[in-house]
Amino acid sequence: MEHYRVNTSSVRSSFGPLKTALVCLAAGVVLTGCASNAPVEQYALSRSAVNAAVSAGGTEFAAIEMKSAQDKLKNAEIALHRKHHDEARRLAEQAEWDARVAERKAQAAKARRAVDDARQGVQDLREEGLRAAS
Repeated sequence: MEHYRVNTSSVRSSFGPLKTALVCLAAGVVLTGCASNAPVEQYALSRSAVNAAVSAGGTEFAAIEMKSAQDKLKNAEIALHRKHHDEARRLAEQAEWDARVAERKAQAAKARRAVDDARQGVQDLREEGLRAAS
């Protein structure tokens, strides 16, 4: 039985350029992945959330949250124009959540108002029924 010896130094040296190329490729992918893109989609979502909150009555029922959302959205737009994409994304996300809180608060306040109106209506009917029975 014959034994063959492989010269490992020549095998290693032939993979050297390939290994270097793979390391460079991986580094390029990582750096490209870390590069921040303009958060245009997040900004659009935030603007939509602010508009929905305004439509729901957020300026009336959740003025603090609405002001916060609108201010953060404005600052996100400024950061976007200055190409500060990470800051713009962070501010846009915060604006979206502030707007959603404002929208929910407005919906809850409207629901409370409807319940109060219904209770008052029941009370009025009850009193009217008592007057009619007397």
